[in-house]
Amino acid sequence: MKITAIKTKKIVAGDTLSQILDGAIKELREGDVLAITSKVVSICEGSIAAPEQSKERLVIEEADYILEGDRPYGMALTIKRNIIIPNAGIDESNIESGYVLWPKDPQKTANELWTYLRAKYNVKNLGIVITDSKTTPLRRGTTGVAMAHCGFTALNNYIGKSDLFGRPMQVSMANVAEGLAATAVLVMGEGSEQTPVAVISGSENITFVDHIPSKEELDVLNIGLDEDIYSPILKNAKWRKL
Repeated sequence: MKITAIKTKKIVAGDTLSQILDGAIKELREGDVLAITSKVVSICEGSIAAPEQSKERLVIEEADYILEGDRPYGMALTIKRNIIIPNAGIDESNIESGYVLWPKDPQKTANELWTYLRAKYNVKNLGIVITDSKTTPLRRGTTGVAMAHCGFTALNNYIGKSDLFGRPMQVSMANVAEGLAATAVLVMGEGSEQTPVAVISGSENITFVDHIPSKEELDVLNIGLDEDIYSPILKNAKWRKL
């Protein structure tokens, strides 16, 4: 597998995704996956708040749930779109002024990019992943998370298949979208690299599809609190629905 980070212009309000990608990408081939950071999507669609706005108020407005109690590093732990994320994903880095919010509808954007880029580059098998960075409990540092995907099956299901010694596997599923997001975010960087786009080529464990994800295909990616392996922690936390 090869991951190529792509340098772009400094992206500012008023730019469009098509302008950014047309200027940065010279070629896409069969079996490529294009990863793009959610921040680029947000800036291009105008999901930005002015610097004089209250960040605390923005978090409350943007989050689905917020955890009551202590706030390490001054950050509120929130749930937004079934992802546990600090401050509802609101960020102040890599923008000239103000706050970058999460995209309004990242799945719609992924679907549109998939349709546009398939036609432009005349490729059948193409994947799209919109990424962000997240923390992992008890681990220092950030990794990538897939906010939306299109063009491939997001989960490789191993349930019922045999392991190396012939035993049937009970619960294992590989999250392809998350794995691709993690590799792309690592290569794209988090600071002043100015490479918010990456092309992943030659990955063998991707099943490409010729349709945008259905509601059922998207719903299966999410786990409710009752069935999550971390439910003893999550259900006992003091979440406030917003």
